[in-house]
Amino acid sequence: MYYYKFMKKFLENMKQKVLDQKKKAAIRAFKERGTTYSGNTGKSVITGNETLTLNTKTNELIKKVKEEVEAIHKSTNQDPEKLLEYVENNGTKVYRVHNASKILEQVKEHTGFLTPLEGGKALYINTVTGEMGLKTKPLFIINDDTEIDYYMLLREFYLWYSMQKGLDGFDYKTQELFKKNFRSKGTSGMENLKFEEMGALKEAIARDSEANEFVMEILRQTEGGAKVMKKIQDGGANI
Repeated sequence: MYYYKFMKKFLENMKQKVLDQKKKAAIRAFKERGTTYSGNTGKSVITGNETLTLNTKTNELIKKVKEEVEAIHKSTNQDPEKLLEYVENNGTKVYRVHNASKILEQVKEHTGFLTPLEGGKALYINTVTGEMGLKTKPLFIINDDTEIDYYMLLREFYLWYSMQKGLDGFDYKTQELFKKNFRSKGTSGMENLKFEEMGALKEAIARDSEANEFVMEILRQTEGGAKVMKKIQDGGANI
């Protein structure tokens, strides 16, 4: 019962219920407007019971990401620095910034993995990282003044790895649409999205859900997992 309570709180903390509502709303709107959407990795089909059928390539990629990130996780001995080292060794910059959480809140971003940004938000991030321009590449920004929570970082790592492998949902426009809908209350307005926007939003929601579910599964297998979930729920986890 103790474990179950914290599992439930963790799910709420990760806003899984909100994601589920958004996903159902996107599917309903998507279904009313058409039957298929073609992304980079294939076609999604809306079936009669409002489920999504992904093509073989997408399914294979999702499975591959999960298996490979699990292998990387096992090799780290729960050391966040090893995850960050892997990120840097594969061409993505990691910036350690004092008071990063508060700085990123100004543009409604969070510490961890940041997908490519454009415009004013990109300019702001570039001033933080010492770069220039109105666009950013994928990057990590973490607090340099607090201990990194391994499992919160693992979730961000999973998202980054999914993007690296070519799964859909990480381009600038899609991520901005995802963030806007994620912050909004309820699901109204989704029926006004364009056909391609609905398909793209569905992909972004799927990637976020996959990352959440992966970390949940790892925690189920981890000794002391309930304590970790309590720490996250109490706001003590940082990246």
